[in-house]
This record gives sequence, C-alpha cells and structure tokens, in this order.
Amino acid sequence: MSTATDQISIEKLSVDTIRTLSMDAVEKANSGHPGAPMALAPVAYALYTQIMKHDPADPHWLNRDRFVLSAGHASMLLYSILHLTGYDVSMDDLKAFRQVESKTPGHPEAGHTVGVETTTGPLGQGISTAVGMALAERMLAARFNTDEHTVIDHHTYVIASDGDMQEGMQAEAASLAGHLGLSRLIVLYDDNHISIEGDTAISFSEDVGARYEAYGWDVQHLGEDIEVDKLIAAYEAAKQSDTPSLIIARTHIGYGAPNKQDTGDAHGSALGEDEIKATKAFYEWPTEETFFVPDGVYDHYKGLVAERAETHAQWKQVWEAYKAEHLDMAQALERGRGKELPDGWDADLPRQTPEDGALATRKASEAVIQWAAKAVPELVGGSADLAGSTNTIIKDAGSVEAGDYSGRNLHFGIREHAMGAIVNGLTLSGFRAYGATFLQFLDYMKGAVRMAAIMECPSIFIYTHDSIGLGEDGPTHQPIEHLAHLRATPKLNVVRPADFNETALAWRFALRSTDRPTALALSRQGAPTLDPDAIPDDAIERGAYVLRDTGDGGEPDVILIATGTEVTLAIQAADALDDLAVRVVSMPCMDTFQDQDAAYRDSVLPPAVRARVAVEAASEYGWHRWVGELGEIVGMTDFGASGPGPELYEHFGITAEHVAECARATVERSRT
Repeated sequence: MSTATDQISIEKLSVDTIRTLSMDAVEKANSGHPGAPMALAPVAYALYTQIMKHDPADPHWLNRDRFVLSAGHASMLLYSILHLTGYDVSMDDLKAFRQVESKTPGHPEAGHTVGVETTTGPLGQGISTAVGMALAERMLAARFNTDEHTVIDHHTYVIASDGDMQEGMQAEAASLAGHLGLSRLIVLYDDNHISIEGDTAISFSEDVGARYEAYGWDVQHLGEDIEVDKLIAAYEAAKQSDTPSLIIARTHIGYGAPNKQDTGDAHGSALGEDEIKATKAFYEWPTEETFFVPDGVYDHYKGLVAERAETHAQWKQVWEAYKAEHLDMAQALERGRGKELPDGWDADLPRQTPEDGALATRKASEAVIQWAAKAVPELVGGSADLAGSTNTIIKDAGSVEAGDYSGRNLHFGIREHAMGAIVNGLTLSGFRAYGATFLQFLDYMKGAVRMAAIMECPSIFIYTHDSIGLGEDGPTHQPIEHLAHLRATPKLNVVRPADFNETALAWRFALRSTDRPTALALSRQGAPTLDPDAIPDDAIERGAYVLRDTGDGGEPDVILIATGTEVTLAIQAADALDDLAVRVVSMPCMDTFQDQDAAYRDSVLPPAVRARVAVEAASEYGWHRWVGELGEIVGMTDFGASGPGPELYEHFGITAEHVAECARATVERSRT
C-alpha cells in the first residue's frame, strides 16, 4: 500500500518530468521558451490529472473540458502533458520540437496536434478565443440540455501570461465575458513579471486583479504558493463561482535554474547545457540523461487520467438516454461538431430579377441571412455595435444576454478584435458564426481573421461599407487597401458580390465552406439586380465568370473585369463601346478563381486578348495579374474623401466613361 510520502514523491517526479522534457526539447531544438513550462508544470499536472474532464482515447469528445494555452510560447508545457497523459504525441514528437512537419510546432496549432483546441501564438488571441468557447458552451447548453438530461456542461480553462494581459484584445474579450457572466471560463494568470525586454515593471504596473474584478470576474490571489493541492483548491473554488474566474499565480520563470530563474534569459531561448545540468541537479534528476521519464511516472499519469476519463463513460450513459428521447437534437449536436449542414438546407436559394430594382448588397445580405437562419439552426452572429448599419440581425431570434443564452443575435460592443476571436471560438465549438463591422475596421481585427485562416476555421466575417461609395464619413471610414490585404491572406476566401443574386450565392458558399473562413465585402450604396439566369450557380466557387459578351461569339476585342458595385460600371462601359466586341467578367472571388485550373481561367480570360481593364473602387494592388502588361486598372491610388458617394466616384475617375476610355486605349496598344 502506498503511503502519503510515496504519493508526494511520485507527484513531484511527475511534475518535474514536465519541466525536464520541456527543457530538453528546447535545448535540442536550440529554440523555444523553456522558462514558462518550468514554472507552470504544477498547473498542467493539476489540470490534466485532477481538474479537467478529458479522455485521450476520444480527444474530440463533445462534452470534454477545453484547455487553451494562451501563452502559446510555452508550447512545450502542453506537448509534455499531452505526451504523459496518453495523447497522440510521442517521445519522438517531443524530440522533433519546432522541426518541419513535426507534431510539435513552436506554438500550438489546432488541427495539427491532437489535444490542441485552438491555435495560439500572438498574445491575446488564446484567451479571447476561449471566451468564444465558453460562450458556445452556455449557448449549446441553453439549446440542447433538458430537465432530464444534461449533455453540455463543460468548462474552458486558460493559461494566460503577462503579455496576454497587456494586449488590448484581451481587455475587450474579458470585459464582454464578465458582462455575459460566463461562469465556466477559468483563467490562470501566470504572473511571472518577466518579458523579453526584462522585468515587466519597465512598462506594466497596473493591478490586473482589480481590473478583472471591475469586469465582473471572481479573482483569487495564490501568491507564490502554487503547489498542486493549492491549485486544485483554487480551481474547485472557481468552479463554484457564478462569474468568470481569474486565478493569479506569482510564478518564477525558469524555476530551479540557478543562474536564470526570474530572468529574461529563461524566457525565449535554450538554457544551455551547463545550466540544464545544474537545474536537473536542483530537481535531483539524472544530470546526464535527456528526455528521461522516471519509473512509475507513466503509470501514475495513466491511473489518474483513467479517473478523469470515467466522466466520459458516465456521460455516454446520459448521451444514449438523450438520443433515445431527443434524437433530432442529438443529431443536430453531432452535425454541428462535424461542420455538417441539414439535408436540403439550400434548396430554395433566394433570387431576384432586374425588375426588383437596385439594392445595396448589405441589404441583400440581410434578406439572405433570414433565409439562411431558417435553414441552418447553427447560424449565429452579431456586430461590433453596428447591427443597424451592417444589417446582420436575425429577426425574431432573440439576443444572447447574461443568464439567457438561448438567442442567436450577439452584441459584441465596439470590440472588433475580440469579436473576431470570439467568432472563431464559437465556430470551433460547432456553431456557424459570423461577426460584422465596416470593412475599414478590419484593421482592428485582422489578427483574428488570420488565425481563422491558419486554423482553417470556417468563420464568416462580414464587412460592409466596402468602398468610397459609403460617402460622407470620409477617408477615415473608406477602405482602400483592405481588399488587397484580405486577398493576400492564404486560406481565406474574400467575396465581393455584385448584386442580390451574387450575395445569395456568396452566403451559400460561405456556409458550405468547412475548411476556410470567408470574408464578405458588401456595399452601402445600391446595386442594380443582374439577370439571375446570367449568373452561373457556381459563380463563387469558380470565382469569376463571363457575365456578358457583346461580340458575335468569337474572342472579344477587350475584357472588362469588375467586382461588387463596379460590375454595373463595367456593363455601362460595354454599352458605350458599341463598336467593339466587349466581354464583361464579374470576379466576385479572386481567391477561388486563382485556384481554378488554367483551362477554366483561360476560358474566362483568353490569353490572346491582351486588352483588359479592371475596375474596383479600392487599391489597384493585386489586379496586375489579371490585366497583364498592356491592361489598365481603374481604382484608387490614394485615400478617399468626404462627400456624397456618387460624387466621389466622379471625383476619383471611377466611372463608366473612364472605363470606356481605358478600354479603347488598351485596344489601341494591343493592336500595335
């Protein structure tokens, strides 16, 4: 029979194994962050063996607790505990830390390493995405739990760093989490006082606990006492709170390193062979061994994790009873987790005809959202305090509020960056979520959009007021470079539809997407409705198509390419060029068009036709690929101005007349 002393000994060995594996992996890679894993090893041990409900045999179990390492630079902490607790992270994977194609990249990546819930790295992203996950848990519980069966009741645990606490987006997300009362969100703040440049006191002196209390969080101060039993007690207390919880732990970065503990040297570089030997001596560890796991440690972890996994077995019994009584709801939960949509959801895609008149694509989007919301129950979303302008309210669907999470409309407040990350958290948790703002304010949320693309997370980002056409608000609100910026982002589809029908197809495309986020760029000004029969059903999937040919069926003299509301200008220019054979190409999604094979691209833009003009009320950057060396671009080369939208188009020369002039000039050049 084991004694209390034996238990303490194996627990210490198990914690120190996390520390030494982390040190050795960073040293072997000659790159990484050893200090935080050394300090936080007791936290990881307590979470994975005593607090969290999880099952390495089924890492995607629906009701598992989520863990987010917002301090993503401490990735070896996560990889070590995943390895020791039986996830698909081998010792060889630890030894391949930070190497090409390894399972253990420098910062955790969702979908790349089993057990990693979300990609973290840029500070502030992890904790903000975790707010979305915690919100998703409350929203799923409100939709699917019954009086007899509780199938959703998990927690979201986060480790955040001093750097996280300094990032502005963290403040946005934490404020909203407190407002919404997300009681199943528990964050441990690793208050180690060290950043790359040295002691955090050089730039950071605020009382983080007081700030979080003001946000409406429960705050516990552990001081320097982060022994496993004290951590367990703190987590258990946090689980009883009816608000989000912050546990502040005053840790010592590089714990045990005789010359580098509590220094910036332990933060972001290998400790060095001599310092590692000295540190292992402090731990009473074999100093010549690397990647050493003492006898009994694997078995100790296995036994404790088996106890955590028992919660999964108990949940399965509840789940089977739930399925027997509520099969439709169970299938909906499973469908959301698998990113699947209801059968036949898009059978009645809305359409309009030219007789319906002009309509801003943001207004078209509003109508399509109502259709999509009826067809896809998982669709939820909101705006950064601009719902009346972005037209993104789901009608008669209620709002998500503290204590009532059953609604579908989210109110993010003026928190664009947190909104983007929270949308990612909701999408990772089984919803089809969207967040909306003006395209100009992409600047305040681009980090979250990039993270969605890296994760291949199919979040939907709605950007209205997509050009100088918004008018009088002036250049501070008129996006110029933003479409180019979005299009330069890998694994992100940017769709700028021309009218109601392209907007409907764009929404269908965004909801069908399972491995890429979609950004919809929508107009404030009206756009005439195109003939729906002229728009192919796969217009967005193909990216570009021939909307109109004025010739006799042969190759055109000139090709006019446009997106969004400028498609109408291209059509008007074609009308003015009645002595030329003109092809008008609508290119709603440059990203998917460039993914097409050469045969299709050449069928739309024949290489022999070198006379081409592109028109878009935005930066010209990126269009040269499609117009070639002889073509011209009618776009923006400066910021906008304040004035009525139509006058601004005239002022900056984005007119049908100018497009026609450029077309004639390119034809002349192509014939010489």
